[in-house]
Amino acid sequence: MKTTAEELRGVGLRVTAARVALLETVREGDHLDVEAIASGVRDRVGHVSLQAVYEALHALTAAGLVRRLEPAGSPARFEGRIGDNHHHVVCRSCGVVADVDCAVGEVPCLTASDAHGFTIDEAEVIYWGLCPDCSTASGS
Repeated sequence: MKTTAEELRGVGLRVTAARVALLETVREGDHLDVEAIASGVRDRVGHVSLQAVYEALHALTAAGLVRRLEPAGSPARFEGRIGDNHHHVVCRSCGVVADVDCAVGEVPCLTASDAHGFTIDEAEVIYWGLCPDCSTASGS
């Protein structure tokens, strides 16, 4: 099992305490937004600027260590579950996000009715609805 520092080096990124803390915060969290990630990093290493968090998230996302998702009308969220082309379900009321495994078949999970000549290697699906807590609240 590689350490977080070894993973960063393995993708050509400089190892810093803030990057290690950020990657570990994202992996231990649940679809965190930037503010929650910054708070988690600060809990681990002390002061870090929001700009440094944005820059590190950009670098980690570009390197493929972190996945960014942007549900419509919501702030960007980040997760450490990568490489399996899973999807998400988002609550329309409270905004909670949960992972959903591939719909059916092999990656990219879905076959486009017309690929327009593209070679498709990934599908991104977001299911929308109400989470159990919001469904219960709206029904009572």
